[in-house]
Amino acid sequence: MKLENKFIEHFGHKHTSEFFAPGRINLIGEHIDYSGGLVFPCAITMGTKALVSKRDDNELHFYSMNMDDLGVISVSLEDIVYNKADNWVNYTKGMFKKFEEAGFKASHGLNIAYYGNIPYASGLSSSASIEMVTGVIINDLFNFNLEMLDIVKLAQKVENEFIGVSSGIMDQFAIGFGQSEQAILLNTNTLDYEYVPLELEDNSIVIMNTNKKRGLADSAYNERRATCDAAFDKLSEKYNIKHLCDLNSAQLEESKDLLSENEYIRSRHAISENERTLEASKVLKAGNLAEFGKLMNASHISLRDDYEVTGIELDTLAETAWKQPGCLGARVTGAGFGGCAIAIVNNSKVDDFIENVSKVYTKEIGYDADFYVASVGDGAKQI
Repeated sequence: MKLENKFIEHFGHKHTSEFFAPGRINLIGEHIDYSGGLVFPCAITMGTKALVSKRDDNELHFYSMNMDDLGVISVSLEDIVYNKADNWVNYTKGMFKKFEEAGFKASHGLNIAYYGNIPYASGLSSSASIEMVTGVIINDLFNFNLEMLDIVKLAQKVENEFIGVSSGIMDQFAIGFGQSEQAILLNTNTLDYEYVPLELEDNSIVIMNTNKKRGLADSAYNERRATCDAAFDKLSEKYNIKHLCDLNSAQLEESKDLLSENEYIRSRHAISENERTLEASKVLKAGNLAEFGKLMNASHISLRDDYEVTGIELDTLAETAWKQPGCLGARVTGAGFGGCAIAIVNNSKVDDFIENVSKVYTKEIGYDADFYVASVGDGAKQI
């Protein structure tokens, strides 16, 4: 059943407005934002659709077609608090709460029905997509006229302060600022950014979901971050730097004796990945997609060998993808430890690519991967 029909079923009338927010992938630049490195995400055409109508009271009524068994969850605008039992609705409630705390309180209730085609827990930012579509709804329907960056920052606050996840700003930023056929070269520390043309021509992005649920492997993540911080502390005594990624690979090599072996290889990933990200921007501006694919491969190898955040599932997908005709490059996207990999594949070879990689993955891992063909799309907006 379509979302439009579900809206009528649950709320008794047709919706009056429609909104969309995409998911995102990170093309390159992984596990370096917290070391001062650049990220290079783009919005994708998969995402979250929301249908809305006005209410005459102070209640928010939320429904998700993805969570149909939970039915409609109702919340008063006067009593917005985190409640574990409310499940996914905490992301939407959180947006109303953060708008209110910023001085922008909704003046009446809403009915909102959601449907997303982003696989849950895949690392493609389904939660940030829900936050951002809700943020655009609030901003537009109540005429608050906030800039997109303000909405992005409020959505990050929802993650950090309302949900309690210490995530960065990349996901919400890419979802808010995404543009069709453009990637975003972003410094998450300064929020300086530029659009870089991502013209795939006769190629597509194939998203490969390991179907291994990706709890963020907090202990492994924290260990790596702490190791990079320790390396920075030692290297900053020699170099006048604010972040680890302010160094280049040559400087790291000449100073490796200052570091433990573990600090060195983790730093080698961070610094080389930042250099690859800058190079990726240059080759895309030059329209050299083949060279960009090689940088994707090198990124995965660094994340596999030096940063050790991939694992057999992601390695099987990426390494099998590299062997396929028509594949320009493939790598993990997102935090790793499960989740998704991406590949750039010639359109004429996509069907064979999916069939071949799928076969190997199922044989090696023992269960199936899922595959999605995605395009680079626009950011959160009213439709």
